[in-house]
Amino acid sequence: MNYQTFQPHPDLESLISCYWTLEVPATDDAQRQRIIPDGTIEMAFILGDDIKRYTTEDNFILQPRSMVLGQTIEPFYIEPAGYVNTFAIRFYPYGFANFVTVPIRTLANKETPIEMLFGEETAKKLEQEIIQATDAKQRIEIIERFLLKKLSEPSTVDNIVKTTIDALLSTKGSTSISNILKEDLSKRRQLERKFARQIGISPKQLGKVIRLQSALKMLLNEEGENLTNIAYESEYYDQAHFIKDFKEFTGISPKEFLGNENMTLSSVFYK
Repeated sequence: MNYQTFQPHPDLESLISCYWTLEVPATDDAQRQRIIPDGTIEMAFILGDDIKRYTTEDNFILQPRSMVLGQTIEPFYIEPAGYVNTFAIRFYPYGFANFVTVPIRTLANKETPIEMLFGEETAKKLEQEIIQATDAKQRIEIIERFLLKKLSEPSTVDNIVKTTIDALLSTKGSTSISNILKEDLSKRRQLERKFARQIGISPKQLGKVIRLQSALKMLLNEEGENLTNIAYESEYYDQAHFIKDFKEFTGISPKEFLGNENMTLSSVFYK
């Protein structure tokens, strides 16, 4: 497995977390991989063989060859049909809303073909350029030209949403929305509406995902760490609260997560 990340152009670094590539050779015994929420929105191009996304235990769909994966709040399984070769753009939670006119909430928990967001002609041209590029460097140049062109005016993320995102990220998701808004609690309903439009999930859901990411990194980097300590460091109420949230977003307990062959891909991403 070859997973690499690349940093965006300075003009896009406030909106894009990173670009990433993943190559995995084809095998005769490909395993399903459980993908868990990470609080981001991604645009991905499948350059290798098809990838199955399971909708039930036995049923699956083939992921679009070029797509946007919206905010997810529950785990799902994917399985490669052969050789894996993927190029993707990982946006910050508030980042992708700057490039499209559709409500971000309509993208949640599913893959949306990019032609539905940018038009068939534009999408096909972009997809062909990405396919024909010789390496990641060229693909990054192509996607950055495309995204910078989309930003016809300076990036302006609604201040109340960005302030909330910054607070959630800086506190690793542990602060409350009431604390962020301080004395002006009348803004809470407005914040919920703006989050639904620009982020795709509620502030509370995003905070829970961000906090889980902090705990996941500790769990993966310190496999022997006591779960109580991880819960304390991640500012959960107690170990039971940590395990409850962990199961909600991953479908399994922290102890089951470590060493689970279905979690190999997620483990690579979160390390």
